[in-house]
Amino acid sequence: MNPADSTALPLSSYLKEQTTSTHESLDRRIMALAPFSSRERFACFLRMQLRLHHATSPLYQNPELQAMLPGLAERSRLQAILQDCTDFNISPEEQEIDRETGSMINPASTNEALGWLYTHEGSTLGAAFLLKHAREQLGLSETFGARHLAGHTDGRGLHWRQFKQALDDLELTAAARTEAVEGARAAFTFVRTSVEELMADNQPATAV
Repeated sequence: MNPADSTALPLSSYLKEQTTSTHESLDRRIMALAPFSSRERFACFLRMQLRLHHATSPLYQNPELQAMLPGLAERSRLQAILQDCTDFNISPEEQEIDRETGSMINPASTNEALGWLYTHEGSTLGAAFLLKHAREQLGLSETFGARHLAGHTDGRGLHWRQFKQALDDLELTAAARTEAVEGARAAFTFVRTSVEELMADNQPATAV
């Protein structure tokens, strides 16, 4: 499929095509910063996640987006990450900084918000890999420290496929799809900035 044809892809596939390299670069950066090498490192990872959850939380509660994506409100994991932060004794002052940072995010349109949600919901699949490391290297679990990485009771795969189908059922113009891509890219950029601010300090010598 040539670039001209890619606009005919289902929305979820189009978003994936347009953001794969950015996503893969972000994943490599996070793992290079060794979030599972110690609980101190994982606490930095938690704060990065907290910023993202605060940034997207209003989207999960948005009535227009809820109408477009059935079951959206129930997908929010903000409370889970807040409990994880409590487990790790992340101070109220630090949590407030992260809340304020996330709260500064305000997608310019509903279509951009769809891109943000695609990026955030897509992370639930990779969370299985992260949860495995959290268990094996740090002794964390779905009930302590890694609640936000837990899979849905229906299964990660099914939960993700249902979300993708809801996206793909939307009838968007080419311009709207472009806005969704911009939103997804903005979400990845936000996470990358948070990674550098919260995880890059005191990084292991092997991190690059």
